Amino acid sequence: MIYILGGRGRLGQALSALYEPTEFVCLARADYEAWPTAGADAVRSYFSQVKSAPSVIYVCSGLLDPRLSDEALLAVNYHLPRTVIEGVEALGTKVVTFGTAMEHGLTDNRYVKSKVRLGEFVEQANAAGARATHVRIHTQYGEGEPSSFMFLGQILTALRSDTVFAMTLGKQLREYHHVEDDARAIKALVSNDVVGPVDLAHGQPVTLRSLAQAVFDSQGKSHLLQVGAIPEPAQDNFDRVFSVPASLKTHTFRDTLPAVVEYMKSRMNG
Repeated sequence: MIYILGGRGRLGQALSALYEPTEFVCLARADYEAWPTAGADAVRSYFSQVKSAPSVIYVCSGLLDPRLSDEALLAVNYHLPRTVIEGVEALGTKVVTFGTAMEHGLTDNRYVKSKVRLGEFVEQANAAGARATHVRIHTQYGEGEPSSFMFLGQILTALRSDTVFAMTLGKQLREYHHVEDDARAIKALVSNDVVGPVDLAHGQPVTLRSLAQAVFDSQGKSHLLQVGAIPEPAQDNFDRVFSVPASLKTHTFRDTLPAVVEYMKSRMNG
């Protein structure tokens, strides 16, 4: 049986849609919210009582906002998945955790730090006999509103309110992935028994400037976009292009700019 923690979120819903209703269980938050402090024994106790033993556990629960406290970020982004891995290790269960592509460089971000710590633990746990996969994901869109503090969320706020959108020169490189494409890719990684950290990449990044221009132009509101109005970040990805994992070479992803434009149109009309 497949178990999903965080099944109400964007990624959890997309993963659920790939399985038959009889193949998975979405745990209620009340089932696992105490696990970060209760420890691995609580996880072992829970899964010792379920009707069907877990074959795969997706830990989709996560907090993205770097403005949150270290304590809050670590509890959900690190201690929860760590506790799950430790709790089911004896069962031979595959545990899938999620990180961020920013783990490779943006080290002054508290959210990223929590994910770096998780990725390091996954490697240590696997060396000791666990079966965990740490999927480093890029920016996702689709299925509902973009987070208000994220780039697309900020753009959407400006478009809806007809206010100026000030940004950097926008030379930063980003991969944008539709969450449904990522869910299919994650399922493929699990089917291929990929373990350890893996970058879920399609290798086709766009600049933030090109993304913003495409969205504002599509709405006939390019006059709201002020490129170069704020300073460039000291630390970001300006040149790295990620390699596509071998197990995803034949996987298809949507073309970023037209797909994001359509998504943003749907949110403007929603």
